[in-house]
Amino acid sequence: MTSGRAAWIARLCYAVVLLPLVASGGAIADPDNYVDVVRGKALVTAGDCVACHTAKGGAPFAGGLALQTPFGAIMTPNITPDDATGIGSWSADDLAHAMHDGRRPNGSFLYPAFPYPYYTKVTRPDVEAIYAYLRTLPPVTNSVSRNTLPFPFNIRLSMLGWNALFFKTGTFVPDPNRSAEFNRGAYLAEGLGHCGACHTPFNAFGANKADRYLQGNQIDYWTAPNITNDMHSGLGKWSVDDVVQYLKTGQTGTSLASGPMKDVIENSTSKMADADLRAIAVYLKERGAAGSPAPAPLPASDHRMQVGEAIFVDTCAACHTRAGTGVEHLFPKLAGNVVTTQDDPASLIRIIIAGGRAAATDARPTSPAMPSLGYRLSDDEVAAVVTYVRNSWGNAASAVSADMVKALRSRVTEAAD
Repeated sequence: MTSGRAAWIARLCYAVVLLPLVASGGAIADPDNYVDVVRGKALVTAGDCVACHTAKGGAPFAGGLALQTPFGAIMTPNITPDDATGIGSWSADDLAHAMHDGRRPNGSFLYPAFPYPYYTKVTRPDVEAIYAYLRTLPPVTNSVSRNTLPFPFNIRLSMLGWNALFFKTGTFVPDPNRSAEFNRGAYLAEGLGHCGACHTPFNAFGANKADRYLQGNQIDYWTAPNITNDMHSGLGKWSVDDVVQYLKTGQTGTSLASGPMKDVIENSTSKMADADLRAIAVYLKERGAAGSPAPAPLPASDHRMQVGEAIFVDTCAACHTRAGTGVEHLFPKLAGNVVTTQDDPASLIRIIIAGGRAAATDARPTSPAMPSLGYRLSDDEVAAVVTYVRNSWGNAASAVSADMVKALRSRVTEAAD
């Protein structure tokens, strides 16, 4: 083997193993620079770009997925290098302008469904690497309508005011008082990972509430849970290793990822380097948040608890056990599971009504499923059993009403249609 070939292989292996997720210098990426292409692929994976830019049954990255927002559906664009319908005519500067400033090459505004308020923190060398990788994708001709919002939200110039109020440009700045590992995790979570886009509540204008960063939100009628280190409703009871295991495999000994997080894990985090997942976990575990104190659990004598217990024993206990302990790697534990005690019970309600399937990863290829029970449980019965689960085995959370179940059932059914 010549020394030149050996050096090239060494460079390629180095790029595969090590992701420079914190700012570093570097030359402008070239599509023929395999080191940048490999690094760009890893960065695109960290950003889970394929999830939003791939329609059901469509070609990867060719766009056409309808993202539901409070203001209407937004169709995701084709980001393959097709000149006519994709971004084949874009330069690296154009991509940087979109990610850092929320603007198209012609200067028109993008909507924050493309999370440029997070991507603005991505360093220019990493944008260059992303651009290099996207240029290697097979061009796909797929014209996507980009004007699907109703009036007046279809007026892109309105984003001028939105940006002035809620968008601050600027790449990531490491905290000198924190460890390199924390800063690496912060760069990922606050930038490409855009964790706050799902896990932070929105205000009336569709912007994240900065004072409640990562404290939970509802996405597609699922609860994106609190992922701060809050002991009651966040990750306070999880170790760093627990978080890493969850992101890598979609499971811990007691929890299974489902809903939108299933897609994130299957497409993104399960394919990331362990060191990067650990950095994210360290960052999340060091972000303490004083959530609301745990309420007193409803007494077992409460009528709702009695009805809920009867339904649970008849319908749920065979899998989740009478004591709510579940079966490791197969049926999630309900006792002490913070998902069951979130302020927003949407995930529990939805999975009972519509069922669901857990993530399947290389480490845990079996994808356990929960059958839909909505066809035979009324709104009152769903409310009772969810209330029971939220207040048994040491759990404590607010009761769920039949009206809450009815409203969510209607929205979930409408979305399925």
